[in-house]
Amino acid sequence: MHLSFTSIVGLLSCLVHSVIAIEVDFTNHDSIKSAASTVAYGLVKYYTGNNTGDVAGNLPDPYYWWECGAMFGTLVDYWAFTGDESYNAITKQALVHQSGTDGDFMPDNQTKSEGNDDQGFWALAAMTAAENNFTNPDSSVPGWLAMAQAVYNEYVERWNEARDTCGGGMRWQIFTFNNGYNYKNSVSNGCFFNIASRLARYTGNETYADWATKIFEWEMGVGFINDDYNVLDGAGNQGTANCTGINAAQFTYNAGLFMHGAAHMYNHTNGDAAWKTRVDGLVKSASTVFFENSILWEPACEKTDSGCNTDQQAFKGHLARWMALTTIIAPFTADTITPLLKLTATAAAQQCSGQSAAKFQGPAGTACGFSWLKQGSFDGITGVGEQMSALQAIMGTLADVAPAPYTSDNGGTSQGNANAGASDSSKISQPKKITTGDRAGAGILTALVLGGLMYGLYFVMTEKD
Repeated sequence: MHLSFTSIVGLLSCLVHSVIAIEVDFTNHDSIKSAASTVAYGLVKYYTGNNTGDVAGNLPDPYYWWECGAMFGTLVDYWAFTGDESYNAITKQALVHQSGTDGDFMPDNQTKSEGNDDQGFWALAAMTAAENNFTNPDSSVPGWLAMAQAVYNEYVERWNEARDTCGGGMRWQIFTFNNGYNYKNSVSNGCFFNIASRLARYTGNETYADWATKIFEWEMGVGFINDDYNVLDGAGNQGTANCTGINAAQFTYNAGLFMHGAAHMYNHTNGDAAWKTRVDGLVKSASTVFFENSILWEPACEKTDSGCNTDQQAFKGHLARWMALTTIIAPFTADTITPLLKLTATAAAQQCSGQSAAKFQGPAGTACGFSWLKQGSFDGITGVGEQMSALQAIMGTLADVAPAPYTSDNGGTSQGNANAGASDSSKISQPKKITTGDRAGAGILTALVLGGLMYGLYFVMTEKD
């Protein structure tokens, strides 16, 4: 058979591609760790925060700040699952720098635009560091536990009990001048719930547990978590809206936040029946809604004409990681979750076969695509979210040998501060609400000013006469 030069090049290209694509044996822990290492390397190559002149903890455009926190939380768990310390230094640097002067993840470079969910993903990373006995910061800096407590305390202050604004819950945005302030959503309240439940387990303090219960029951009460334990996105909270017109979109990371948090409450309460029911419901819902042929996907956008945006492309890996962690602290879930994670990880690894490009600087043939449903066919959609999600899916299959999260009673060393946190008004002064007294005062002042003007005008006119 005669082959043209072009055909020979094409065949060689296919052979090289098959050699350098990620191969993993999911029955062998060393093979899984090796594959996770390759994907993690490709992920960190997107990071520019340790470059001269850049800001520690930041990713380049088009990635928002929350995704930076999500990445470093993932890297802490990557170290805990695999023992690979390669990225611990940049992770510690990023967490400390972005925690800001008050240790609450409201740094000067982000505060004006950050929302409760943005702050939450950094606090989740700090809590992960505390639970894994990640290298503690210097004594001059708040500990990982104190950072999570600081955000928790600020969340408590932002809880809004007013009847005409859904009778509870946190808003999406922190400050009135940002779009989304009049929207209450599951991701912001899910961050609050997840942090509170993990603080309860870590510290044993029942105040955290009480708040976790309050948040979860509020979510159910307004219908953000429905009778089938589907976690819905959120709703407007002003005027007649009052969380009645719910946006029913379901996203993987929302389900993961509540599942993982509920598992901590189940563990903290020594298997309380109510929390077991909730964990069961959330696992059943997630395994039904977010898995097609046992492979994890993002149904709200993955098959739509417009596809998933940059943020949404980073969601599903968090569900994979939190499901893996759920099996550790609520072992009764493993029979359902583990088979799903293994098939998902296999599909995710098959998507990690893209070549190096301008933005992907990892090993050739290891860029991870987005849609794991397209088994054996690289979809060409790459980025931080795709690489991070694949890493979380692959390393999640090590849950059976991963350490259980520490607590303060069984070896946890992170320093806490139950009174950490700062008032939002100390960050950015917001416009004061106008009261009836203010209106009356303004009316009197206006009358005086007008009176003075009229008198002045009269005086000038009479002088001319």
